[in-house]
Amino acid sequence: MGLVGKSLCAIALSVSVVSAGHAALVEPTLRLKPQAAETAGGRVALTLDACGGKTDTRILSALVDNRIPATIFVTGIWLKRNAAAVEIMRAHPDLFELENHGGRHIPAVDTPQKIYGIRSAGSPDAVQAEVESGAAALVSAGGPAPKWFRGATAEYSPSAIAMIRKLGFKIAGFSINGDGGSLLGARETARRIAAAKDGDVIISHINQPTHAAGEGVVQGLLALKAKGMTFVRLDDAEGVGNNGTTD
Repeated sequence: MGLVGKSLCAIALSVSVVSAGHAALVEPTLRLKPQAAETAGGRVALTLDACGGKTDTRILSALVDNRIPATIFVTGIWLKRNAAAVEIMRAHPDLFELENHGGRHIPAVDTPQKIYGIRSAGSPDAVQAEVESGAAALVSAGGPAPKWFRGATAEYSPSAIAMIRKLGFKIAGFSINGDGGSLLGARETARRIAAAKDGDVIISHINQPTHAAGEGVVQGLLALKAKGMTFVRLDDAEGVGNNGTTD
């Protein structure tokens, strides 16, 4: 957990322990609703966070070359710095769905505190600004209005979840933390992703090109493809989350 706390894109592995006076934070899960007719090999949804920084072209190239669909959660910060990657994604609308990761990568928690070293939005107004600025950045970049939101650290205060839902967004949890905030090694990342089962929603990162985890993301995805797994975007399947995130 200490290592995860050092990353601006850290994804929490359990419900936070927060200071007295603060409501307990939640880390929602998300799974794909089972189909009436099962797909041979099963279905998984790959979600990749683009928090800030650059683009891991190892992952982006593998997705394009192997025709693997993915939902990319982008911040306003990342969009400004990665025009070339956005252009590639826009050129493959059948593969890439771009969704809202916030304007400035600030945790959607409406009380002042730090989550894994990142200062929270701290108020309802600030949470709303983070969500709405992220959506506006996507539209300004030429894309359709997003339908899903995932906040920095993927942890939320329950009241923030209710607010985000009222703004019209579903909140994207996950069932498999593939790369531990992009801090895991290639072998462990590949192992986690390759172990995905039918209905899983995988989270990893596409903004850390110097991290070994990116190599593991590619290896894990290719292993799933070799098993006959079908990849879907969140737009293409019904996701069911807990804590009021999708209902």
